[in-house]
Amino acid sequence: MTTPHIITSAGEMLSRYQVLLCDVWGVVHNGAAAHEKACDALIEFRRRNGIVILVSNAPVPKFRVQAMLHRVGVPDGIANDIISSGEIALTHIRDAGYKRAFYIGPKDRDAAFFGQSSAVNAPLDTAEAVVCTGLNDDRRDVVEDYRPVLVEALKHKLPFVCANPDLVVDVGGTHFVCAGAIADLYERMGGDVYWAGKPHASAYDAAMASAERVANKTLKKSDAVVIGDALRTDIEGARRYGVDAIFIAGGIHRGDVVAESKINTEKLATLFSSDAPPARAAMVELAW
Repeated sequence: MTTPHIITSAGEMLSRYQVLLCDVWGVVHNGAAAHEKACDALIEFRRRNGIVILVSNAPVPKFRVQAMLHRVGVPDGIANDIISSGEIALTHIRDAGYKRAFYIGPKDRDAAFFGQSSAVNAPLDTAEAVVCTGLNDDRRDVVEDYRPVLVEALKHKLPFVCANPDLVVDVGGTHFVCAGAIADLYERMGGDVYWAGKPHASAYDAAMASAERVANKTLKKSDAVVIGDALRTDIEGARRYGVDAIFIAGGIHRGDVVAESKINTEKLATLFSSDAPPARAAMVELAW
């Protein structure tokens, strides 16, 4: 495995592509504030007639992702469209014909998701699926708290719809467990999981379809590059989908590879050793 080339400015590399499939949390913002250089880079790419599609594992409809961008100070105009895991999950619930679901997730935070779902809330013994947007209380709960529910769901052979495949998210330097960690446990227990989002192809299929609508033409995978901070979702998703990737080290893996605001070469090599997915370049933060 080749260690990604460390860069501090991505303009030259980005100019080789027509489409940026860009992660949101960890690249564009950290949950508390926008990353100014990253936002400027996306705006510059669009100014040069490039297409930017934000691809988020947020378990909410895309209008809620847009609201979050505004709340943390991300300027308008950084992207042509937003693809969210929540939107993908809602589409799957509708297409699968689920009418009754057992929901796991914070009802207040994810009210927009639950309000748009075609399946009503139901107890496990009458539900057709388990739908998870996150932990009910991600400040107090741990994944093992949900094992009894998962054991019962497994008895009923319920499919599990994961509306956020992330295991953890970095909020201003603090890590919170996500729906993906519960889904991962259910899958390891033998349950059937539908992963709505990265690193699965559904996320990038939707993103490329959106880019083609903007471009009004068919695009090749070689026209696109994934920009993300998580090896398991962003970089692995790029490998599975067959597109290039740029790794942002200052996100979820900051503690693994960044020291004194610089990437440690040896730690980066360790992170990308063994069977880690490849990236063409690595940088602390996205910058033109």
